[in-house]
Amino acid sequence: MVEEEQKYEVDDAYVLPDLAGTAPTGGRVRALPPVTLVARYLDTVDLRLARAGASLRHRRGDELPWTVKLPTGTPGVRHEISRPAPKGQPPPELVELVTVLHRGAPLVPVTVVRTVRHAYEVCDRAGAVLVEVVDDRVTVLDDGGSTTDTFRELEVELKSGDRKLLDRVGGVLREAGAQAGSFTPKHVRALGATAQADPDLVAPAGLTAEPSAGDVVTEALRKEIRRLLAHDPLVRLRAPAAGGDTAVHQMRVACRRLRSDLRTFKPLLRKTWSGPLRTELRWLADVLGAARDAEVLRARLRRTADADPLSPLDRGAVDLLDEVLAERQRQALTAIDEMLRSARYLALVDSLVLAARAPRFTGRAAAPAAQALPALVARPWRRLAGPDGVGGLDAQSPDDRWHAVRKEGKQARYAVNAVAPTVGKGARRLSRALARVQDVLGEHQDAAVAADTWLEIAAERPDDHELAVTAGRLAERERLSVRRTRGLLPAAWHRATRRRRTSWLP
Repeated sequence: MVEEEQKYEVDDAYVLPDLAGTAPTGGRVRALPPVTLVARYLDTVDLRLARAGASLRHRRGDELPWTVKLPTGTPGVRHEISRPAPKGQPPPELVELVTVLHRGAPLVPVTVVRTVRHAYEVCDRAGAVLVEVVDDRVTVLDDGGSTTDTFRELEVELKSGDRKLLDRVGGVLREAGAQAGSFTPKHVRALGATAQADPDLVAPAGLTAEPSAGDVVTEALRKEIRRLLAHDPLVRLRAPAAGGDTAVHQMRVACRRLRSDLRTFKPLLRKTWSGPLRTELRWLADVLGAARDAEVLRARLRRTADADPLSPLDRGAVDLLDEVLAERQRQALTAIDEMLRSARYLALVDSLVLAARAPRFTGRAAAPAAQALPALVARPWRRLAGPDGVGGLDAQSPDDRWHAVRKEGKQARYAVNAVAPTVGKGARRLSRALARVQDVLGEHQDAAVAADTWLEIAAERPDDHELAVTAGRLAERERLSVRRTRGLLPAAWHRATRRRRTSWLP
């Protein structure tokens, strides 16, 4: 689940205001009996979880006593996952969810927080809880049970209500003297300055007015490493990514972009450093790829089957095709789970954290970005535009040639994206145009693969005549899409090659 809350700082003299006016018409505010919560937090010795905005705790008295909280990138909004297990045995599933943070380092108790909580529920007329307000008096305990610190804070957590109500309740608390503070979890506040130090994973920091080539490459690598590692726990949870995308897809895209950047900017990077990293990223992308391919095909199957309501397909045959793809997807996801638990993956995560902190450059990386980078980006661009790229394609070229050009297109687009913050308007225009080219080439590839897949599955069941007919009709629809996209490419490519988009390339 996703937890969204606001925190407020108050002193011991603060009097909680009457919240009745925040309830909707017919609703009420319900006061709950006070409870005492004792939470023991686990972390690495150097507080890797806390510094990254995450936590793993056991809280006595909860129905599901073990909880992991993970940052989402939005202050006050975190993923919260709880599981049952004895006090001294954190569930392996929860420990795995923070793999990219602890990276194999032991998790040990680091602090104990005792909270006396007075909670108030803002409910609608049906009794549904819209917002919960908690008044917490917190005591920090050492290993011997002695008090080391005390503080008081208010939390307003969104339940089934909307953000407007959350803000309205917060406004009432502020009018009574509460101070809106930065979102600092209790255990981080309890652990002090060390827990608020920078995380191990260095985030993108933005570029100066005149960056070096190495600065631009570093920023590009940090962006994609952050994307890859942020989606690790979501892949494990089978949870969706932001914007309705899947976590597997986002993780795979990050792999591809990283490999592409390491290839494009190879002259700036130490070969002994970038080569092994590219190899491991390819391994990771390949494992993720099977699940993503099944995911795409399942979505495409239903879309293609329903494309012509006046010419319906046999639903039983379509369902059978989906069952085959679902089994492939299950097997692929199992392979991903095994990969994520492997020592090889753990080593790759460590390498990526180090790569984000300090990529290994050659002396050429010190050159001004505006001078050094356009020539490097021009290489994948020329491959894409040349006789082995779009320049050599025609309507009769085999599918695998179109797929090869699609891969060159990705390389060129990723390279342009990486330097766009420095090069400026021309690169941004080219990036948008290449995105359209990629849309066309991507649809072509998806349709070609789908057509082959439907026929392949039917061929495995030669006695199922209805399946054979349905697969054939699906394949015909996919090949129609192939022909249509081949006709769209020339116009998309013409837009991409206009001078105002490419004049910055040498």
